[in-house]
Amino acid sequence: MAPFLEAAHRLGWILLKALLRFTFMFINNCVAIPSYCLYLLVLQPLRIMDSQTFWYIEGVMFRWLLAMVASWGWCAGYTVTEWGDDVRPISEDEAMVIVNHQATGDVCTLMMCLQDKGTVVRKMMWLMDHVFKYTNFGVVSLIHGDFFIRQGKAHRDKQLIYLKAHLDKYYYSRDRKWIVLFPEGGFLRKRRETSQSFAKKNDLPYLTHVTLPRLGATQVILKNLGPQQENGTLGTDGGPPGQSAAKPKGLQWVVDVTIAYPNAKPMDIQTWIFGYRPPTVTHVHYRTYAIKDVPVETEALADWLYQRFVEKEELLAHFYQTGAFPPPKGQKEAVSREMTLNPVWLCAVQSFAFVSGYMWYNILQHVYCWFFSVLW
Repeated sequence: MAPFLEAAHRLGWILLKALLRFTFMFINNCVAIPSYCLYLLVLQPLRIMDSQTFWYIEGVMFRWLLAMVASWGWCAGYTVTEWGDDVRPISEDEAMVIVNHQATGDVCTLMMCLQDKGTVVRKMMWLMDHVFKYTNFGVVSLIHGDFFIRQGKAHRDKQLIYLKAHLDKYYYSRDRKWIVLFPEGGFLRKRRETSQSFAKKNDLPYLTHVTLPRLGATQVILKNLGPQQENGTLGTDGGPPGQSAAKPKGLQWVVDVTIAYPNAKPMDIQTWIFGYRPPTVTHVHYRTYAIKDVPVETEALADWLYQRFVEKEELLAHFYQTGAFPPPKGQKEAVSREMTLNPVWLCAVQSFAFVSGYMWYNILQHVYCWFFSVLW
């Protein structure tokens, strides 16, 4: 009887905590996202007069919104430990970030671990599945200038054309620096079987912990945002001779990010919202490549990208066996770094969101009353 009561008590506490967390996050979204939109609506004259300052302000608020999402997991004990290269020294350079994709929690993990990487979060552009457009955060991503891509052969060619046009229109005009994409084109559990079948038919690497990446979006990004091409590879100078130093240099790095979950159990967005999983440490491994070492021609780029995912497979296999990523070549021991968030700063951001929501509620209420008093 005692074990039954104890289990019932534990279940009751999990359900109560999940309900309280959901209520808080629902209210959090209801005050933060409309406030973000209303601030930017009021600032439209500034966008016309000084677009650089407008997008700076938008980027700061965008970072705050992502910090709120990160705080949901952090408060539940979901933290991040980082391995491999330290990407903070290149946070002000332009970079393309390629990430393995296991579940919706991957996005939340990135929102957390990139918070302490300088201006990366406010100057980044995301490539994500078009389904995310219809979530609560979709309107924020649309305003920020993220790209929603439709999967499937029927849409593939058109989507790459749309992506090129999107980059030309929004990337530099909004002062973006990092662009994040998931080359696998879907979650591991959904694509693994298809990827393995394709690998067998085409004599390609047979992968278990990741899937074979798709080339299209990566190639479009490299061709449109990379420096001048030199003998089939990307150069180090982003423009022709004599170009002003104020103009963008183009991509300078590829940041290869590998996300690993304990016991190979990915975390989804529902876990971040309801917090029903015990405190969990997600491990993130970084490896950086200078853009001059990345080929851009189709066949060479495909081989290079496949090799990156073969390396991810090896990293993840080692992690699942040992609980740690392997040390870099030439070193005997891998060094990890615990990523931390400043609780005072998180509280300040949340407070600003709720104060803003209260302020906008009162403003809109007064406008509503004034409007109908004029009509009647």
